[in-house]
Amino acid sequence: MFKIVDFLIYCFLCAYTPGANNILSMSNSARLGFKKSVSFNFGITVGFAIVMTACSLFTTTLYSLIPKIEIVIEIIGAIYMLWLAWKIFRSGDNISSDDNNKIGFLSGMLLQFMNPKIYVYSITAMSIYVLPVYNTVPWIIFFTFVLTVIGSSGSYVWALCGSVFCKIISKYSKIVNTIMALLLVYCAVSLFF
Repeated sequence: MFKIVDFLIYCFLCAYTPGANNILSMSNSARLGFKKSVSFNFGITVGFAIVMTACSLFTTTLYSLIPKIEIVIEIIGAIYMLWLAWKIFRSGDNISSDDNNKIGFLSGMLLQFMNPKIYVYSITAMSIYVLPVYNTVPWIIFFTFVLTVIGSSGSYVWALCGSVFCKIISKYSKIVNTIMALLLVYCAVSLFF
């Protein structure tokens, strides 16, 4: 049975928690305005789609060749989610901005190939939530698209909110971090039930 609520919680938490894409998008938008940061964010989306497709193919191949790997992937995924929950819970109040001046499409796209968060996001979501239930090509393509849209949407939201979002997160960071951490713990525990 497909655990859609758990899947969506996991995807949105990964997409909207601070990471390279979101911090750079927020920083660019705060410095230059949303309109001038769109090219960078579009590059993120294209790069995200490329990396997501490669990870989906890799995970599907691995999953079909070694069916018994499911429990190992679930355990590794749960450990990753618990580690991420701990990091989010323990993170500080500060969200720093980066003064990187390269804000174009190519920079956004290339960033995705060096962003480990995307690889873990894709492999975990596909192997734990999608492939056990939906393992035909049309479904894999559909979920690759869904993961890309949700995953890259975080950078647009952070860019749109710019410095305002940074102030809100800083003001209520402990509450926000605790809620996100608890939701990730829920996702990790629910893998085994």
